[in-house]
Amino acid sequence: MNKFLVGAIVLLAMVATAVPLFAQKDKDDEPTSWLYFVVVKDDNGKPVRNAAVIMHPVTAKGKQSRGGLELKTGPEGKCDFDGVPYGVLRVQVLAHGFQTYGEDFDIQKPKTEITIKLKQPQGQFSVYDDRPNDPNAAPKQDSPPPDQKDKKPN
Repeated sequence: MNKFLVGAIVLLAMVATAVPLFAQKDKDDEPTSWLYFVVVKDDNGKPVRNAAVIMHPVTAKGKQSRGGLELKTGPEGKCDFDGVPYGVLRVQVLAHGFQTYGEDFDIQKPKTEITIKLKQPQGQFSVYDDRPNDPNAAPKQDSPPPDQKDKKPN
């Protein structure tokens, strides 16, 4: 009787641990997309070579997942990757001499083409510069020199 009881407990333990394994989602069965990236200059539409295209999956809570993948564009400003699972994907593009680009894309098709337009860097503003807050504001009128304040106009 003891052998039967031990065998039943072992069998029950094996079945209990096997159920969660079958209940998990198999990542091989998830649909995937083939992404085509085209990176061009915003002002003239010419391709940007050697731009780093970085992809990160985004969780359901909107947070960037660990891991990711980096691609480099070729001379035509193009790169592609097959096997991206459907869902939200955070794309960041870095290129020398351009502003960093970042956007989230919802991938839901077997083939997705994404065109990214990179902008030239803009000038920086400083609180120490003598610029008006409103770019349309009229320039300040300078006060007359101190020696001419007392003079009366003729």
